[in-house]
Amino acid sequence: MSSRLEKIRWGILGPGSIAKSFAGGVAQSRTGTLVALGARNPGKAGLAETFPGTRILDAYEALLADPDVDAVYISIPHPGHAEWAIKAAEAGKHVLCEKPLALTAFEADAMVHAARKAGTFLGEAFMYRLHPQTLKLVDLVQSGAIGEIRMIKSSFGFAMPGFMPEHRLYANDLAGGGILDVGGYPVSMVRLIAGVAAGMPFAEPDKVVGTAHLGQSGVDEWASALLHFPGGIVAEVSCSISLDQDNMLRILGTKGSIEVPDFWFAGGNREIGLGKIDLIRPDGTRETISVNETRHLYSFEVDGAGEAILAGQQEFAWPGMGWADSLGTLRVLDRWRAAVGLEYEIEKPAKRLNTISGRRLRTDGASIPKRQIPGLRRPASCLALGFEDFRTFSSGSILLDAFFEAGGNLFDTGYVYGAGYTETLLGEWLRNRGVREQSVVIAKGAHSPLCYPDVIGKQLAQSLDRLQTDHVDIYFMHRDNPDVPVGEFVDAMDREAKAGRIRGPFGGSNWTMERMDEAIAYAERTGKQKPGALSNNFSLAEMLEPIWAGCVTASGDDWKAWLSARQMPNFAWSSQGRGFFTERAGRDRLDNEELVRVWYSEKNFGRRDRAIELADRLGKAPIHVALAYVLAQPFPSVPLIGPRTLSELDDSLQALDIALSPDDLAWLDSGSDRPRARGRG
Repeated sequence: MSSRLEKIRWGILGPGSIAKSFAGGVAQSRTGTLVALGARNPGKAGLAETFPGTRILDAYEALLADPDVDAVYISIPHPGHAEWAIKAAEAGKHVLCEKPLALTAFEADAMVHAARKAGTFLGEAFMYRLHPQTLKLVDLVQSGAIGEIRMIKSSFGFAMPGFMPEHRLYANDLAGGGILDVGGYPVSMVRLIAGVAAGMPFAEPDKVVGTAHLGQSGVDEWASALLHFPGGIVAEVSCSISLDQDNMLRILGTKGSIEVPDFWFAGGNREIGLGKIDLIRPDGTRETISVNETRHLYSFEVDGAGEAILAGQQEFAWPGMGWADSLGTLRVLDRWRAAVGLEYEIEKPAKRLNTISGRRLRTDGASIPKRQIPGLRRPASCLALGFEDFRTFSSGSILLDAFFEAGGNLFDTGYVYGAGYTETLLGEWLRNRGVREQSVVIAKGAHSPLCYPDVIGKQLAQSLDRLQTDHVDIYFMHRDNPDVPVGEFVDAMDREAKAGRIRGPFGGSNWTMERMDEAIAYAERTGKQKPGALSNNFSLAEMLEPIWAGCVTASGDDWKAWLSARQMPNFAWSSQGRGFFTERAGRDRLDNEELVRVWYSEKNFGRRDRAIELADRLGKAPIHVALAYVLAQPFPSVPLIGPRTLSELDDSLQALDIALSPDDLAWLDSGSDRPRARGRG
């Protein structure tokens, strides 16, 4: 870095005590200058005196619109972090956001996604990570000063002067409590130390067990958690807002231990932390290591962010907390909260009326094309969204909103998915967003071992209750039971169609060609509604054996001919080969049992090699070509995609840019002719 730096012009979004501390850090930094503050109440007494020489702007929007502001420090309460960080990124502003970065890792991922797309910096303001004391602590662990690390203990707890329901620390609507307010400090520190001990920048625990006391307002007033890391390190962390604790970091090794008091302030206060580390030998003797740092505590994070911004980087350099580190810490906090049943009222549907960016859901998206599927009353998007991995409304709605705003309106659920929560989540979202009549809902029932005709109506009734609707648009039997005459299944589904509880095509998921033919023939013979849809695996890579018992693939040539002849819509699961087409899935990936067992064959590797060749020519990835292959079939082919993040969703949508001809399909499948594929103009 050059000795002569251009100053980063900072704006503070939201006044408060932490904002005042940050302003002090900017004043003593090498890289920044404070130029503006955005406030909801700009006329509040004392603002001008607290932030001398700073322009006080009316509202947060004014700060984001200010052309003289390069970077924004967000210091408002936790629930506003995601919304304003995303808006700041969209306005082209760099962001340093107070901890926790967001309420959940899902929210934080949306913030990262916005920064990545905007090309802006995003950092979490754990200022202790930039203080020289942290690097000294890392050096001691790396040097083996206390041998091999076995256990880490850390606490951050204080006692408020009684229960104050109006205070942000006790307010449920402000996500109060200790886990989010201060629990991130010990969690981020133990992840750092466990990582350094293993030769990594940070480590992810493989087990998290948490407990807490939830007080009158439903927030955690004192809480503890145990973290177990691969390799055997165990960490004990605790936090509190109603209980004083010793606030000591202890690192226990085979040849001694380390103690650091109040590590988040480097043993000092909000202005100066000299840095003090006690090294304790097995015989009890102590050696005190002093860092003797006299610069303003907050100047380190200001300069850490400033140096990254000036270097064109989008996240902190280590040991600052980069994106993966912040997301990892929040995942631990998510698991801790889940263990104690702590979900804030503001995370539930009644108060989650807007998207993560704070705006109403847009209903005019067109990035994902729609098509008419025989038997459906409305056009359905060419991709269907599956979302089994979400267990709260606040987490799942982020992906559902993004898919819908991109033009997606086809949603894949199942009676057994998430023990019923996937249906519940979708039902809450459809009602909350008011888009049931614009959406197409796929439901599935009669999964093994309850694969019987008399189960269909009972399970569908429960599914409709969870989905908060009186009908589904597409229905699949999730498995087949060859021991039961096929006509009994057709009769059961036909009854639901006649009752109006299925208002579109129904059919089989993981059904054989023979049973589908038999079911269609039975319906034609008896005047019942014919099965009009299938949901089998279909992919450029042909499944060699079932992923799960009872699964059926439709990727073979005989199936392609059958689907084309009948023009049977197939809603294809595992349409991208479950990772076979990713760059990591080479021929030597023998550690993944499923990958090897299900997909590894010379024929599939040939298809993968051709997908790589075509992707290179188109400037895409092989997985995009694989998805485009499914979309381009000469029969209605609807891939079911299951992104977990907004970046994964955007990545899947890149397949829509690829136009494949019949010759391209044949070449990808068998190597015949040469491809003429092109990107869509």
